[in-house]
Amino acid sequence: MDERKCHIAMYPWFALGHLTPYIHIANMLAKKGHMISFLVPTNTQYKLEPFNHHPNLISFVPITVPHVEGLPLGAETTSDVPSSLHPLIMTAMDKTEKVVERLLQDLMVDVVFFDLAHWIPNVCRRIRVKSVNYCVISPVTVAYVFSPARQTDWSKFHAHEARDFTSRSNMKFGGDITLIERAYIGLSLSDALAYNASRELEGPFSDYLRTQFHKPVLLSGPMVTDLPSTTLTENLSSWLDRYNPGSVIYCAFGSECALTPAQFQELLLGLELTRMPFLAALKSPVGMNSIDDAIPEGLLERLEGRGLVYGGWVQQNLILQHGSVGCFVTHCGWGSLSEALVNKCRLVLLPNGGDQVINSRIMSEVYGVGIEVQKGEEDGVFIKMDVFEAVKKVMDEDGEVGKEVKDKHERIREFLVNKEVKSAYIDSFSHELQDFLESYHED
Repeated sequence: MDERKCHIAMYPWFALGHLTPYIHIANMLAKKGHMISFLVPTNTQYKLEPFNHHPNLISFVPITVPHVEGLPLGAETTSDVPSSLHPLIMTAMDKTEKVVERLLQDLMVDVVFFDLAHWIPNVCRRIRVKSVNYCVISPVTVAYVFSPARQTDWSKFHAHEARDFTSRSNMKFGGDITLIERAYIGLSLSDALAYNASRELEGPFSDYLRTQFHKPVLLSGPMVTDLPSTTLTENLSSWLDRYNPGSVIYCAFGSECALTPAQFQELLLGLELTRMPFLAALKSPVGMNSIDDAIPEGLLERLEGRGLVYGGWVQQNLILQHGSVGCFVTHCGWGSLSEALVNKCRLVLLPNGGDQVINSRIMSEVYGVGIEVQKGEEDGVFIKMDVFEAVKKVMDEDGEVGKEVKDKHERIREFLVNKEVKSAYIDSFSHELQDFLESYHED
């Protein structure tokens, strides 16, 4: 290793919510002079290329995703299939183990960053390199759900949330292993843990994980993502430009979350009740092939262009930074929250399950930067008035709740966008990573 520079391979879970944070940390490390080999499904590479700000140091290594019975031909990532088929995407990823081992050996890397491919640490031991479990979810969630001493207190959750956690914990996720088991093995066998987090916000949780797993925990700093090299598409840009600053609601639930048809309609009808312009970027509801078929009858006509409903992928971070966007209704994926916190939009939290519920409680109860949509205690169902009331409460400039949420969000935003803080963290992360690798070679 020359002049404290190293060659890092990255192999994140085949989901855009994981691939995108990995390209952001790749950019940060490349800026410090490190070389990155980014393993990515062949036909998904083009989605990440606009985010590669250091093509001289970050190289994409295409991976052919093996076909697994039950998956549509050509399916590569979770965005290509309904959530019920995500375990089969995981199975397909697991089948790349031998190919990945040969690639890593040929690339002569120093360390591999991974998350759900729990077999990576054993591959790394065979080729005598180190592994880092770079987790894209919050260290709070990892400490709460995946740590060895985890004792989940269901009294803090609604009944439907407790059932959801239990169901997810017992669900097989790729082969004969559950998601919880898979994550725990990866955390336990890796040589170090790493998070896109800061000591100021997540310090106690990273300390806890260090003592629980008995290994280094590296923090790459505040949750700030780089903008892509592209610009916002003309149709969305011109539509957003029509409205006053802070007046548009943006609603998006990530590349994986699909609502039931009934909840999809309640959400859109709730947005209509606000009488504010809105842009909703959502997957087709469960069991439906077309998003157009799910839109409530007469809604678009009543809106007269004031509401847009998109069924495809959008440039979320560019939308969030547009001056007309004042409110973000989010499913509380950690990546989406990271993008939201560095912008000025108000947060309305509508978690769909799993770690999103914990993320929502962190944002609403710990940081106080958003309002969670109320749901039924037993069934977890929300109605249009629940959506309407959460949006109106958070957007009320004169109301006590709206003011408090705005003030707390602004304080956290100022910390997150502080370039000196970000620079100091990535310097520290780079040095700690190199020290960690050098100590391994000395051993």
